[in-house]
Amino acid sequence: MLAGADVRVLKIPPRSPWANAFAERFVGTLRRECLDHLLVHGERHLRRVLAEYERHYNWHRPHQALSLHQPTQDPAEVFDLTARIKRRSAVCGLIHEYRRAA
Repeated sequence: MLAGADVRVLKIPPRSPWANAFAERFVGTLRRECLDHLLVHGERHLRRVLAEYERHYNWHRPHQALSLHQPTQDPAEVFDLTARIKRRSAVCGLIHEYRRAA
């Protein structure tokens, strides 16, 4: 699939964590925003927390590559600035997501 698109796959050297900057940035963000503030009670709890953080990270959190827009947000969408703001707790209450009420 990648070869047909003229994309060359480069493997990172073993035991060189800084070679994959995207993965390292995500792991650092995950640790600072989530895992440093929680006491994990086992593998099942950790999997649930990671799944919830992944949903928050991929769907609600602003991304630099998208000019600080959320992946689900349409940049051309106009918001009613007088609408009430709703807050939702995410990731065991560590993070709050805010949206304008419809």
